[in-house]
Amino acid sequence: MAKAIVETGVPVVVVLTHGKPITINYIAENVPATIDTWYLGEKTGKVVVDALFGKIYPGGKLPITYPGSIGQIPVYYSHKPSARRGYLNGDEISLFPFGFGLSYTTFEYSNLKITPDSNILDGKAIVRVDIKNTGKIKGDEIVQLYIHDKIVTRTRPVKELKGFERITLKAGETKTVEFEIGFEDLKFYNQNKKWAVESGEFDIMVGSSSDNLNTVLYTIIDK
Repeated sequence: MAKAIVETGVPVVVVLTHGKPITINYIAENVPATIDTWYLGEKTGKVVVDALFGKIYPGGKLPITYPGSIGQIPVYYSHKPSARRGYLNGDEISLFPFGFGLSYTTFEYSNLKITPDSNILDGKAIVRVDIKNTGKIKGDEIVQLYIHDKIVTRTRPVKELKGFERITLKAGETKTVEFEIGFEDLKFYNQNKKWAVESGEFDIMVGSSSDNLNTVLYTIIDK
């Protein structure tokens, strides 16, 4: 049905209502805009109309990964380094990554820093990043924080979401967003059945989605 409507030449916006990952490759490639509503309930119509006509600033992010093909399912951002998703000769690239979502403006991330950049096992650090609205209208962005334990005695995911913050910026406005990270964010369940943090290097990543991240190095010292 979507293909038949697109071929009429009439401008189309697709509104998706669903509750699980679906493959929408044709829609993504041929329809200029898609709104994912999940199950909004009785106010769905009003919210969609307000978003389409610019009365609200859409800024939501995907809580799942959209697969590039049925063969990729199950697919998720926090897989182990050796995990492969998809058929042997298939493409492993997802259609839309976890945390992805557009708005009516654009944002630029810069000046990612962590203070201090090295710490003891139970120490705390502050992650800072500047976000600028580079578009022409006001908009919302959800800034996401991920970590990756680079060398550890038990295999860890390639990235793990540890925090997020939604901000509203006027056109041209810049804001500094801060996250605090400590033992609770870096810990894992070790082979001794205890929560622990091991000394070593961590990638601290901040960005607009799980596939669009800036990275800074953080080192834990065993003292």
